[in-house]
Amino acid sequence: MEAFKARITRHVQHVSDSSAHCATEETTKQALILPMLDILGFSPFDPTKVKAEYSADLNGIKAGERVDYALFVDGSPVMFIEAKACKERLSNHASQLARYFNATPEVKISAITNGIEWRFFTDLNTNNIMDSSPFFAVNLTSLNDADAEKLANFRADQFQLDRIKTFAEERLYVESFTAVINKFLREPDYEFIKFVAVRANLTPKLTAKFLETMAPIVRQAVAAAISGMVVSGLSVPAPQAQQQPEITDNNDGDWINPDNEKIVTTPEERKLAEIVKEILDGKTDKDDIVWKDTESYFTLLYQGKVNRWLLRYHGSRKKPLLSFCIELTAQHRETIEKSGLAINGSNIILPKPTDIMKLSLILFDSLSYCQNDENFRVKKKDHPPNADA
Repeated sequence: MEAFKARITRHVQHVSDSSAHCATEETTKQALILPMLDILGFSPFDPTKVKAEYSADLNGIKAGERVDYALFVDGSPVMFIEAKACKERLSNHASQLARYFNATPEVKISAITNGIEWRFFTDLNTNNIMDSSPFFAVNLTSLNDADAEKLANFRADQFQLDRIKTFAEERLYVESFTAVINKFLREPDYEFIKFVAVRANLTPKLTAKFLETMAPIVRQAVAAAISGMVVSGLSVPAPQAQQQPEITDNNDGDWINPDNEKIVTTPEERKLAEIVKEILDGKTDKDDIVWKDTESYFTLLYQGKVNRWLLRYHGSRKKPLLSFCIELTAQHRETIEKSGLAINGSNIILPKPTDIMKLSLILFDSLSYCQNDENFRVKKKDHPPNADA
C-alpha cells in the first residue's frame, strides 16, 4: 500500500505540472490517463490488461460503439474507462459511458475521467443499468490519504467485484444518511426533538407547545455538540458487538405480580408506558392510558377497557415485538421502514422502548380508533384485530 501511495503522490504532482499542456483528448490520454492505469496495475503496454477502442455495441440500437479502454483481469473485462480532454466537463459525457456499460452486462464498473477528475459508476439501482450518479469521485489535484486508499480498490491485483460493490453500497448509504442527518441537525423536527428529550430524561410533558419551545434549544445543543466533536476530534473506535443498554429503574427492576409469579413487569415495559403517556399527553389525559401485564404480553389500554387496547408489547423475545390495535396501512409501513425499524407480519420489531417515539403517528391513529365509540358498537367481526372479548 505504501508503494502504491508513493506512486499516486508522484502522479498527482505530474498531473499538476502537465495538465496545462494537455489541450486535446489524445494528449490527455497519453500524459495523464494511461500513467494512472499503469499505477493501478493495468499496464497500457499489455493487451491482456488494457484494450483500446473496445467494442460495446448496443444490439439493435446503435452499432460501432467503442469505449476508449476496457480493463481486463484473468481474461475477462472488468471495467470500462471513457477518456476526455482535461478541459472537458465530465457531466456532459456520462450518458455516453452509460451506453457502453448497459450494452455489456459482464462489466459492472465503469469510470469517466479527464485525467484530473475520476468518477466511478456501477449498477446499484437497476441491474445492468449504470447509475446516474457515481459512487466514488476523486480529484487528483486535491487527493488526500483516504482517497488514495479508496483508489486501491481498483488495483488489478486487488480487483474483487463483490468488495467494490460493497464499497459502492457503503458510499451510497453514507451519502443518504449524511443528507438525512444534515436535515435533522439544521431543522430538527418534532420526532427528533422528542427523541432527544426522552434520552435526556427530561420530565416535562412532551406537548406540542413544549416541543416548539425546545426546537431552538435543540438546535443550539446540536451546534454545541458538533463544535465539541470538531475540537476533540471525530475519530471513533471501531464498532464492537453492540449491547442493548439496560434501562435504570428506581423501583428495584422487575415487578412480580404477587397473585401470579409468571407475570413479570420489566423496567422496559414500564418505560414504554411512560413514553407513550408523554407522547399522547395533550391528545388525552395521562390517566386515560392504563397498562396491564399478562403472562403473554404487556398492553396499554384506553380508559382501562380491555377491548380498547392501544398496543401490545412482547418484550420477553430475543427481538421484542410491538403490535397496534389498528391494521397497518401502506403509509404506516412506509413510516416504519423509514424509521429504520423492521416489520414482522403485523408486528414491529422494537429493539428498545424509546423506539416507540419513531412510531408516534401510528400511535396517534391507534388512540383515535380507541376514542371513537362507533368502532365498538359494531359486530364482533368488525372489532380491531385481535381485540379482547
